[in-house]
Amino acid sequence: ETAARAETTEKTPKARATTLRVIAVLLWLLAIGCEVLVITILNGILYIPGDKNIWLIGGIVLDLILVVIGSQLWKKSNRIDPVSEKNKVKFFLWNNMGVIAAVLAFLPLIVILLKDKKMDKKMKKIVTAVAAVALLAAVAFSVDYNPVSQEDLESAKEESVALGDGTAYWTQWGRSYHFDPDCQTLRNSATLYQGTV
Repeated sequence: ETAARAETTEKTPKARATTLRVIAVLLWLLAIGCEVLVITILNGILYIPGDKNIWLIGGIVLDLILVVIGSQLWKKSNRIDPVSEKNKVKFFLWNNMGVIAAVLAFLPLIVILLKDKKMDKKMKKIVTAVAAVALLAAVAFSVDYNPVSQEDLESAKEESVALGDGTAYWTQWGRSYHFDPDCQTLRNSATLYQGTV
């Protein structure tokens, strides 16, 4: 009875993916909030005691952290519950939502920094460079270089059933799954996991 209860309370892959996506969107909204905060400090609308430049750079770094964590969660959700590849535009946009969030979280700030005439030129260069590097880093960490489609997932499930009992095996830091538990790669690993694709 306890095992049956545990199975019914366990989240479905779609529910787990939805939870990760909601958290990712919330983190991206917080990142955009950081960008707005940095812009208000830059424009003098919000005064915070201390060195203004440190607050600007700190806000940009916090913005970067929030964007990257959100993007990693979004990419993980797309592995759990991928979108179909039939609609190419939706597939591309859905798998690159982190890139879109990164651009929204940094590009307006960079444009405002470049147009700012009041800021000290040396500090303007430093803060603009930090924001540009943060944008590039956020985009690099947000791109899904190897997106999975719903069709890929279905194919992998069919393959797992055809090659065995549907159980997949993987290692802690492995980049692929295996269907044969006696695989050389798996035998050389100290930690082995198993489950469905």
